[in-house]
Amino acid sequence: MTDVSPRTRRMLLRAQRNEINAHHVYRRLARMARSATNREVLERIAADELRHARMWRDRSGLEVKPDWLLVYGFAALVRVLGITFGIKLLEIAEARAQIDYDALVAAVPEAREVLTEEADHEKVLFEMLDDSVLANVGSIVLGLNDALVELTGALAGLSFAFQNTQLVALSGLVTGIAASFSMAASEYLSRRAEDAAGAGKSALFTGVAYIVTVAVLVAPFLIVDDHRVALAATLTVAVLIVAVFTFYLSVARGLPFRRRFLEMAGISLGVAAVSFGIGIGIKHLLGVEI
Repeated sequence: MTDVSPRTRRMLLRAQRNEINAHHVYRRLARMARSATNREVLERIAADELRHARMWRDRSGLEVKPDWLLVYGFAALVRVLGITFGIKLLEIAEARAQIDYDALVAAVPEAREVLTEEADHEKVLFEMLDDSVLANVGSIVLGLNDALVELTGALAGLSFAFQNTQLVALSGLVTGIAASFSMAASEYLSRRAEDAAGAGKSALFTGVAYIVTVAVLVAPFLIVDDHRVALAATLTVAVLIVAVFTFYLSVARGLPFRRRFLEMAGISLGVAAVSFGIGIGIKHLLGVEI
């Protein structure tokens, strides 16, 4: 290995590992790309990353194997969340890796060339960002937000009105499924009224996002007998859904995570708390016992 400091040596190996991982990730992204142009761009970037990895190998004198768990896990994530999300996540990872390159420039002159090429990659990737999931993210947000706000509120109110998990699950499913069709129809008619393209696809994204969220939120009431435990589980799941989706948006659209997460979680839990009080109030006011 080149006669360098222990710190520089660690950075050399980290850069080498990052580049070989990136090479295999970009190769898999290229296979997923629908556009021939995008596929060609990703293959070229993959080749650049391999060249960078070999350059670091020549300097370190060691062979570093790819982290296959990371590579395959990343590829699976992209298949679910879209290629745009994957590219943006890679940009974040490469931006962090550039800190190492900056520090390596003094010891390894070739690091400057790598920095320049990584900056070029970022520009090229930014220009090719486009996929159907991100294009319809507004419709997904609409369906997911409405389901979270309406269902967490409805389930909280029903829990303390009925105090029976089976009745709450049945009511929640009927309400949620009906609302999902209503939301999808409203989205379709709204898009058609605006003469916007892809009205059917937008409606589909809205409806599917809504009904999947409904199924996940109602599931605890089908599994647990105690309505209080089921409600606590549902609220926890709602917060997790908000966290996951907010993370997706923060990566794909470069939005601040914390503020949007607190806003969405606060609205959902706030409506649930109000509905909880309404359920108790109506039950006592009407003297209903179930």
